[in-house]
Amino acid sequence: MSRTKRSFIITIVLVALCIPSLALAQTTTVEFWHSMTGSRLTVLNSVVEQFNAINPAQQISPVLIGTYEEGLTRFMAAYPVNQEPGIVQVYEVGTQAMHDSGMIIPAYQIPERLGEEWDFGQYVAPIVRYYSKDGNLWSWPFASSSAMLYYNADHMRQAGLDPDKPPTTWQEMYDMGIKLIEAGVVTHAMSTGWPDWMFETQLAMHDQEFANMGNGREGYPTEVSWPSKFTDELMAIWGKMAADNVWIYGGAEYNANGAFNSGEITFLMQSTSSLDGVLNTVGDNFEVRTTFLPRLSDEYPRGNVLIGGNSLYVSNRVTDEELAVIFEFFKFLSDPDIGTYWHKNTGYFPATNAGMQALMNEGWFAESPNHLTAFLQILSGKSEGNAAAGMRLGPFAQAREWVRDALERIARGDDQRAALEYSARQINQLLADYNEFLD
Repeated sequence: MSRTKRSFIITIVLVALCIPSLALAQTTTVEFWHSMTGSRLTVLNSVVEQFNAINPAQQISPVLIGTYEEGLTRFMAAYPVNQEPGIVQVYEVGTQAMHDSGMIIPAYQIPERLGEEWDFGQYVAPIVRYYSKDGNLWSWPFASSSAMLYYNADHMRQAGLDPDKPPTTWQEMYDMGIKLIEAGVVTHAMSTGWPDWMFETQLAMHDQEFANMGNGREGYPTEVSWPSKFTDELMAIWGKMAADNVWIYGGAEYNANGAFNSGEITFLMQSTSSLDGVLNTVGDNFEVRTTFLPRLSDEYPRGNVLIGGNSLYVSNRVTDEELAVIFEFFKFLSDPDIGTYWHKNTGYFPATNAGMQALMNEGWFAESPNHLTAFLQILSGKSEGNAAAGMRLGPFAQAREWVRDALERIARGDDQRAALEYSARQINQLLADYNEFLD
């Protein structure tokens, strides 16, 4: 073989060997930390796979990092040692902490940094209000939810109750719960997921602020706004329900879902994000319906349910190449088709008005009225004001632990006022420590 021919063959082999490496070098992958579990995890992975298939050079790598609280803690710990991801999913409780962290690129600045434009007015208004600061959106809308009441219609029929008339007040919840227990249908009638969030939501539904300084939206709060006349009355009926076995404390987050899915309880206060998981688990075992959360009474003004769920934040250390991938992913999530797919398979709200309109146009809500409940509930409430917009507390995650502590004490029969007063003192100290740290 001649030297020229040998050199040509070697060149061809080297080029062939380098092609995969060149392709790999041109691929930009962004790590995405999230806390989606159960049926939500399957749906999220499907959405990411759809995005990754569009352009192999732009890839998102999803990583499950534990609960919402664990995810927030891990991001805060990872950033100082340069180990944070490009995107992190943070629940609404972490909003103020992320704003104060100095670790993120505010969402509204992302298009500008890339020399592009983006219409943030396309997103659902209550979501934008919750995650905005000084009129600008700081995190990308993704998986927003609210709380609603799930109920077992078969149980109500068995107790001689009308399933078309679920409880609208806490007194009605108590009365129906007693009838269900006396009829031998259940031993406990009601439980809640996210008990701390349900407490916060009851305040907001009655236009009561959680903390001073305009619920933390007009400055850093220094103390919570309870115990109060409202919380005294609310906890009195909740305590009565616990004493008479109507309410059973179900633990944090999604722990109470199992009792509802198995038919052990009739009523479950839980996030809309559990809807498809509940429907798929229950199947044909019993009829699941959803309705608005109960109110205390019309003595108090009508506020609105709170936005829950999570949004997406971007590390301020990402390269421009990584940010370009992130922005494409965020645009993909904002597509109405993705929004409707996400909603139909999880129960989370579509983030955009176009997504909601698409669902209405196709008759989805007539087909699945349980998915309509959350939209009707949030649209029927007060749209303005600090109580309805939601709280801003730096140490919100830790504050929630003390709210749960108080509710668990009340469920055990402890004095309601004393339980709330004790937790309020602990939270006020957390606020003082956080404010001092910022100074």
